[in-house]
Amino acid sequence: MSEARIALVTGGSRGIGHATCVALAAQGATVAVHYRSQASAASATAAAIHAAGGQAVAFQADLSERSGADDLIAAVLARFRRIDILVNNAAEMTDASVEAMTDEQWEQTLTLNLSAVFRCCRACLPSMKTHQWGRIINVTSQAAFTGSANHAHYAASKAGLAGFSYSLAKEVGAFGITVNLVAPGRILTDMLQERMTGREEEWIKQTPLRRFGQPHEVGDVIAFLASDKASYITGATIHVNGGMLMT
Repeated sequence: MSEARIALVTGGSRGIGHATCVALAAQGATVAVHYRSQASAASATAAAIHAAGGQAVAFQADLSERSGADDLIAAVLARFRRIDILVNNAAEMTDASVEAMTDEQWEQTLTLNLSAVFRCCRACLPSMKTHQWGRIINVTSQAAFTGSANHAHYAASKAGLAGFSYSLAKEVGAFGITVNLVAPGRILTDMLQERMTGREEEWIKQTPLRRFGQPHEVGDVIAFLASDKASYITGATIHVNGGMLMT
């Protein structure tokens, strides 16, 4: 990057979020590492960036609360005065069939995975418009395109990100702001490992590259979309899935 950018990564303490923070810092961005409850993990992410010569600060917020996104953006703006890059990565996934799913499970998932993204974007746009430059990258999922049994709420929330992101890209392009999606496949994160017991061989066979992805392979794509090299890419979805959609 030709100048230091301010990047906010939600859910930045572990997995894809951690890898994204590290990749953005390597490009010269100062990174706001958001976390909800994993304070030690967020501190470790910031420490890793500092050790590599970068700049990072951890910020706590509960994005499942209606005021959480506005509070987070306000805190980052108070510290850095602007936000140039927003990566909406925070999400949750629980297991439930549609028949057994409660209203609370549905609403909680949609609130964090979709409504919080809307609120974070809305709160960041004035700063990006002022500087006539911005990068918004929303992390969706292969489930948005293929569905996922017992995860209809998760798949719906991630599919909703696509329509939201494409619409936002059309609204803000004239202000030098790009909006894109990254759709990870099976990436070796804590979330995947919790659900992988007894299914590792089956899942690997479903992937043409015959392996799971690593968090940094997603983080590097996000960092590319946040860079000047991706200045003519907007309203796009980049699939990082080892070829899963071809199977």
